[in-house]
Amino acid sequence: MVGQNGLKLAVHLITAHLGDLVAKVCSCLLHRGALSLQEVVRFTRLSISQAKNCLLVLIQHNCVQAFSVLVPGSTAKTMTQYIALFDNILHRMRFPKFLMVVKYDLGHEGEVLLEGLLQNGRLTFDQLVERTLSKTTEASASIREEMRANFNNLVHSHYVERCPKPEPFVGPDSEDQSTFARKRGAKTVPILPLEQQVMMAATLSNGERFSEISNGGNMTVDTDVADHHVATFSAQVRGFRDGSRASICNYENEVLWRANYEKFIQCLKKKACVLNVRSRLGLDAGTILEAMIETIDQENVENKNTVFASMGSIIERVREKPGGISMTLEHVRTILVDQLLCHSSTEDTNTWYTIDLNDIIEHSQNEEVETFIQARYGLEAYRIFRLLIKCGHPVETEQIVEITFIEKKNAQEILYKLWKDEYLEMEKVVMHGSGQTQLFLWKLNKRVLRNIS
Repeated sequence: MVGQNGLKLAVHLITAHLGDLVAKVCSCLLHRGALSLQEVVRFTRLSISQAKNCLLVLIQHNCVQAFSVLVPGSTAKTMTQYIALFDNILHRMRFPKFLMVVKYDLGHEGEVLLEGLLQNGRLTFDQLVERTLSKTTEASASIREEMRANFNNLVHSHYVERCPKPEPFVGPDSEDQSTFARKRGAKTVPILPLEQQVMMAATLSNGERFSEISNGGNMTVDTDVADHHVATFSAQVRGFRDGSRASICNYENEVLWRANYEKFIQCLKKKACVLNVRSRLGLDAGTILEAMIETIDQENVENKNTVFASMGSIIERVREKPGGISMTLEHVRTILVDQLLCHSSTEDTNTWYTIDLNDIIEHSQNEEVETFIQARYGLEAYRIFRLLIKCGHPVETEQIVEITFIEKKNAQEILYKLWKDEYLEMEKVVMHGSGQTQLFLWKLNKRVLRNIS
């Protein structure tokens, strides 16, 4: 469940980017969960036409995903519901960083094409071409061919992907599993949140998501599969029956594309890891980690936060970096093992090193949140917060007072304020002995902290 501060931020972003009416529908979905069109109309008190148009705008900008479920009590009849994609909404703050990533990797031409998708949401290749050509004085077949090549570079690099299935079916299995899980207890596999189930059902295979377009502007993908999904999307748009289908796509028989947020977040995470290591462990450690990350194709790695590279490939990349030519093999090996804490293994004649970026990411996130807490709540709150981060488990009020040397009254006020603002979780424990005593245990609310960072 997302914290109230996160919900407020998401609604604020939609209000600023897409307007008050669209934000009203988005807020309704964020606070109430998945809803049908009729439920959106009832809760928002908008007209059915307004609600439809707002949902179309949110889908167009990848902020809402439609999906179908069985009508309660039926085994065959389905209905369409809509769910807000909280992470996608927050990613809108990172659009300038996404553009910088592509500009650095593929140049200004790739940046211009990506900008069209970020500003307008889902577009066909023809729409993207028309948008770009409208800003230039020249328009020729050679320019279009150049744009196609630049677009294929975006697709090949996984910065752009084909849009997911417009209305995947999510079966009732999750409810059955949830009931089964409650009966079996903690030994069962955790049930995925509905949003994650919907996104998994909507996701295309990598072969479909990243199929490049041919000279004719069509995808190089299985025709039967493509026709099926295009027909499904066309039926969904026609289902609104109010003329608003143009706000989604003017070319129903063409493939829609969008920015691949997942790829950009991975790029930014890696960059943040390098910067964090460089600031904590020095320039050489940052250079070696950056070289290690660049040696492999992360798209083919199941766990994208794990980096696995051979010493030979690491050295080759290090030599290309500023100052890397002066690093000896022993110096690189020492940093990999002693500072970056990589695990080493030997295959044939090669030594391989593995590093889990999750630890670096968590450390970086903690530093960001600590800075935020100090700026908002003061130095004493920072000391308490830092203690709870280091402990990693619930800590009783008296222990916090003893370790941080903060007056008990001040500590209680700070803890209550952080708990009220959802940065901490509190557990009340009643002790029975000579008398009844209440103890308060405090720990970090990691879910909210992830949203902050």
